[in-house]
Amino acid sequence: MQRRKFLTVATTAAGASLLPGNAAAADDLPALVRRYVTRALDAGSPSVVCGVIHGARTHVAGGGEGPGASAPDGRTVFQLGSITKTLTATALARAVCAGTTRLDAPLALPAGFPVPHRGPRRITLADLATHSSGLPSLPPNLLAGADPDDPYAHYTLDDLASGLGETTLATEPGSTYEYSNLGFGLLGQALAFDAVDSMLRRRVTDPLRLTDTTTTLRPDMTSRKVVGHMAGQPVPDWHDHVLSAAGTSMYSTVDDMVRFLGAQLRPERSPLRAAIELTQRPHFTADDNLRLGLGWHLSRLSSGRTLTWHNGGTGGFSTCAAFSRESACAAVMMVNTYSEQTATDPRPVDALTFALLGELDAV
Repeated sequence: MQRRKFLTVATTAAGASLLPGNAAAADDLPALVRRYVTRALDAGSPSVVCGVIHGARTHVAGGGEGPGASAPDGRTVFQLGSITKTLTATALARAVCAGTTRLDAPLALPAGFPVPHRGPRRITLADLATHSSGLPSLPPNLLAGADPDDPYAHYTLDDLASGLGETTLATEPGSTYEYSNLGFGLLGQALAFDAVDSMLRRRVTDPLRLTDTTTTLRPDMTSRKVVGHMAGQPVPDWHDHVLSAAGTSMYSTVDDMVRFLGAQLRPERSPLRAAIELTQRPHFTADDNLRLGLGWHLSRLSSGRTLTWHNGGTGGFSTCAAFSRESACAAVMMVNTYSEQTATDPRPVDALTFALLGELDAV
């Protein structure tokens, strides 16, 4: 994903909302959210749920086709996509804060899983968490034999071991930002080899009470899940047991993500305060417009405040979450359709989330 180009367009859209006269009245929060839900539906999403935090207030609204006969709401289940990377980064930060690892610790995997190298320095955990490892976006052997509708489902640990042996780093570790799903998948394996999903539950989702954020659908979640779409057609969910720390198979709800964003805005109220603060701290500078926390992307709104964000998507779903600590505002949007980002335009869900946060920030 071309996140630098996305960042330029999306922050411009958010900045436009900061002009005088565009600010939403604080007592008009439901109407503001409803307006953005309508815009997402008009952009072609069958189902939309949006949640915001504005100071001490929260509001969630949905629209479109819900699961079964119900309307979509904060408990409607979507695939989360790459926002999952911020959960994986939080798990890393917890391990660092507990003293069981270091950010500058070299990536270590079991025997038979060769770690690619280039130059004098080895890949570190911080490199993986800031997309500066030099690793490609995907393993070179991922797509061989893959189902286009479920491209990670066939991939095994044996495949990963083989793929790492074929992987070449594009740049020396720690030198260049290059977004890498493979890197975050390896970060999860480094933290809990072959037990990534249970590790994320134990270290992150359970302590934060994100009860519907999981890679395994419970029966009650299945009844609340909407069907993903691509090009107007229903498509199957993605499944993955190897690179899931990158967000290839995680489910969640807007209610859970509003709770997660609340912890980002007020970490002092969270049991994971130290880890959350560590993830939000800048650890790598990509260029004048983009810095990286652990998992999070950091940029500047035209107001001068820091915008912290991540977006995501799987074959049938698109998501985006963003917040500003200085203005105590956050926004998240989930839709059940996949849309491709272009060099000049962000996906509708991204542009809308940033513009909504811009209006909240201006109040």
